[in-house]
Amino acid sequence: MPKKTTIVLADEQSLFREAIAVLCEATRQYRVVGHASDGRSAIKMIGALAPDIAILDLGLPKLYALAVIQKARLAVSFPKFLVLSTRRDSKTVLEALRAGANGYLLKNDPASCLFHALREILTGSIYVSPQFDLVRVFKGAAARLRRASYERLSAREHQVFTLVLQGLRGKEMADRLDLSQKTISTYRANLMSKLDIYDVPGLVKFAVRKKLIPL
Repeated sequence: MPKKTTIVLADEQSLFREAIAVLCEATRQYRVVGHASDGRSAIKMIGALAPDIAILDLGLPKLYALAVIQKARLAVSFPKFLVLSTRRDSKTVLEALRAGANGYLLKNDPASCLFHALREILTGSIYVSPQFDLVRVFKGAAARLRRASYERLSAREHQVFTLVLQGLRGKEMADRLDLSQKTISTYRANLMSKLDIYDVPGLVKFAVRKKLIPL
């Protein structure tokens, strides 16, 4: 009997985790060995269970998904990472891949895309939701960087910006990214300077205008 691919699922919503687990195990190709509701639990579970794949919600509480990936990749052996999100902007996709994710899937993609993504990343390929134009995501990055202040945010600045939009304060962001509050303050000041926006309501309006978050 062929060995099943092992998976750790990390999402704050237990119903969503359980639905993904049922879908995966129904194929008889995958075995979900662990469920985590936050990033810190996820990193411990990945270290203890050594799964083949970790499926992570981008906005995990306690430790941001991209921080989970970066910390896990410091180990000698680490899994493939598939990030799930509702964020539809190319910048977020690129930052997830730069952090070490092997795939990026939107939460409203059909189940067939989930299984396609799992197959692709297991073979060493990168998978991005078909709702994105992959050529534009990668080839358009340089052109967007020249003309768009948002595209000039560094990886850390982008992560802090994302957490600001989630309503987190300094200490919460520091915990989620495993950084000091002083470092968070520096990244926050830098991103505000790059965007030329110096208050949270302004950042939220910017995000809504750019369709980074829904109304």
